[in-house]
Amino acid sequence: MSFMKNSKDKMKKISIIIAITITLFIINIFWSTGYFRIIENKFEGEIFKKINIVGAEDITINHIDSFAIISSTNRKSFPPKTQETGGLYYINLKKIDSEPILLTKGFKKPFAPHGISIFKKDSITIIAAVNHTMENEYIEIFKLIGMKLNHVKTLDNPMISSPNDVVLINENSLYFTNDHKYKDGILRLAEDYLGLPISNVVYFDGLKFKEVASGIPFANGINYDFNKELIFVASPRKFYIKVFKKNNDNSLSFIEDIYCGTGVDNIEFDIDNKLWIGAHPNLLHFNSYSKGNNEFAPSEIISIKYIEKNNYIKENIYLEKGQTMSGSTVAAPFGDFILMGNVMDDHFLILRK
Repeated sequence: MSFMKNSKDKMKKISIIIAITITLFIINIFWSTGYFRIIENKFEGEIFKKINIVGAEDITINHIDSFAIISSTNRKSFPPKTQETGGLYYINLKKIDSEPILLTKGFKKPFAPHGISIFKKDSITIIAAVNHTMENEYIEIFKLIGMKLNHVKTLDNPMISSPNDVVLINENSLYFTNDHKYKDGILRLAEDYLGLPISNVVYFDGLKFKEVASGIPFANGINYDFNKELIFVASPRKFYIKVFKKNNDNSLSFIEDIYCGTGVDNIEFDIDNKLWIGAHPNLLHFNSYSKGNNEFAPSEIISIKYIEKNNYIKENIYLEKGQTMSGSTVAAPFGDFILMGNVMDDHFLILRK
């Protein structure tokens, strides 16, 4: 009898420990994804204009020539069930009230652009765009001369496995992020909910692909500070901006993680090289919205003035519950204006500071 009682007591204790562990695990998921964060509207500026372009997930700006390129895809849910369609748009920021111009009207292959990057060489602007198709994942390279966009080539390689964002270093080379290692199944869910650090950054030198950073939970937005020779990578699942030094051989040396308290997405720079980041303050809410199960998801913009390691200034610029625009992914500054894009709304916003 004593043996039976001891066995039952032991099993009871094990059951209690398992129950506590599971409870703490679930609480941690909710806590680490911003579920308990209180969202109150905050912005000291005004909404200047709404632009009717659907799913303007990434926006980047040529500050010298004063124009913006917008990556637009008509998204219904993540992951897509059918081939999505989209395009690249041009906005003349000298005439910010002017209508956007679709540049990829003559592009014939399936095109659902995601992250984009531009690089100016003389009078030509090189554009790189992540392209998600039902067949495969690609990076498309274009040349913009005046208002004419020419497709140069398609980068197709097994290392372009789950591309999210891209940054051009010159007319031939670039870095890009893969936000997942697994396409689907339980391991894909584990990446999303457990924040498994198994996504990466890949470098392309014009000929060869090479992994240059790994062990990142959901590598997302990426950008390059040419003055400081620093690569910044967003890891929204951990609320980090990861900082790397770009070495002479184009490898990356990790410097530090900047905790941002929000699900950081695409990264843009202003003319003073301050980082501007669109973000998701509640990742679970955003996940439900991106699957089409929720009408709204909160939007946020933060900025970071990065000086050196352990020396930076972070500022919260904009926060709202999502009724004005849901699921902010990018904040591209231009003078007194901020172009704020999103995943799947039918419009994006131009804010005035």
